[in-house]
Amino acid sequence: MLSDITIGQFFPGDTFLHRLDPRTKLIALIFLMVAIFVFHTFGVYTALTVFTLALVFASKVPFGMILRSLKPLLWILLFTFFIHVFSTPGESLLHLWRFDATLEGIERGAFISLRLILLIVLASLLTFTTSPLKLTDAMEALLSPLKRFGVPAHELAMMMTIALRFVPTLIEETDRIMKAQESRGADFSEGSLMARIRAVIPVLVPLFLSAFRRADDLALAMEARCYHGGEGRTQMKALSFHRLDGLAFVFTALFLIILTISSGQLGGVLWG
Repeated sequence: MLSDITIGQFFPGDTFLHRLDPRTKLIALIFLMVAIFVFHTFGVYTALTVFTLALVFASKVPFGMILRSLKPLLWILLFTFFIHVFSTPGESLLHLWRFDATLEGIERGAFISLRLILLIVLASLLTFTTSPLKLTDAMEALLSPLKRFGVPAHELAMMMTIALRFVPTLIEETDRIMKAQESRGADFSEGSLMARIRAVIPVLVPLFLSAFRRADDLALAMEARCYHGGEGRTQMKALSFHRLDGLAFVFTALFLIILTISSGQLGGVLWG
């Protein structure tokens, strides 16, 4: 369902995650993602899972919204899991045609699926607890050192944030068009594959027209407000680090150091 797509949605709140500087959250997210890819022990991934769940509860974002962020990728997660189950050599548990489901495959599939789930949940927490405007300012600030090499930091940050901002709008527009087509007799759930593809065409045409119209309106609005890029642009609320951000950096660093030490101590308990 289109309502299950939560990309770009912001959930207002007054938790410590909401109050953190967006640059702090972006940097912490990058380091946590690196940790998810670097470490491979059972103990470390247990700690990362507990840490992620603690962040979810601390953010006070409804758990249902977190699950909705995973639902659109459910088939990818299942596909990834079963590919590893039947393609990893090891002790055979079940034989199907030319393939064997192995114990090692189940462990490997569970490990990769958990890795993907952690990545999705952490990235979703960033957008749930950070407004698009603050996210734009944070990305621009982090990319600004690259300006000396000719990287258009402001333009890149603006494009990424506009894309995130309009995902919910386009999803809502798609849902509205589909309901209008269904009220006229269109059927998107039955028939052959080609029939379903043909049924989607009447949705894509007005959706593209609506997207182009919104892009044109946005361009006119920015031009009417004398927008000319990031040069000379000031911020109404400038980003600034506070004591809470320092504590978050210290806690994240200590957590990653402990994971590194634990990974060396628990090196015999491997998932893959």
